Amino acid sequence: MHLTINGHDHALEVEPRVTLLDALRDRLALTGTKKGCDQGQCGACTVHVDGERVLACLTLAAQVEGREITTIEGLADGDGTLNAVQAAFLEQDAFQCGYCTPGQIMSAVACIREGHAGSDEEIREYMAGNLCRCGAYPHIVAAVRQAAKELRS
Repeated sequence: MHLTINGHDHALEVEPRVTLLDALRDRLALTGTKKGCDQGQCGACTVHVDGERVLACLTLAAQVEGREITTIEGLADGDGTLNAVQAAFLEQDAFQCGYCTPGQIMSAVACIREGHAGSDEEIREYMAGNLCRCGAYPHIVAAVRQAAKELRS
């Protein structure tokens, strides 16, 4: 199969039951996408497929062949300039242990793109699928709010 990930084509030989998460982490060494619960409950494995957020642990690699996949490694510009959401997470100290951060950032990018960052309540609602065991939620909301404001300007 051929997967397009972060703008690069990858040829893979995987069994039909291999998840996108396992293909990314184990076959392509793209370990920014985290394996949390492996049951679609925590959001740590959130990636974008054709611009839509998906849980990589619940998506078979074969399902996304021919589609554009973006992982946390693909958000920054080629010169290393951080995406506005990544920068806001740093500025707002929106992480503690950092394990959920890639999934949080990928969901935040989608949340803003989908137009669901108009208020703190809306941000909380549309980010609810991503859990933070450390409880950095107030900082995460602040980061999403900041990035949304910057991207609107």
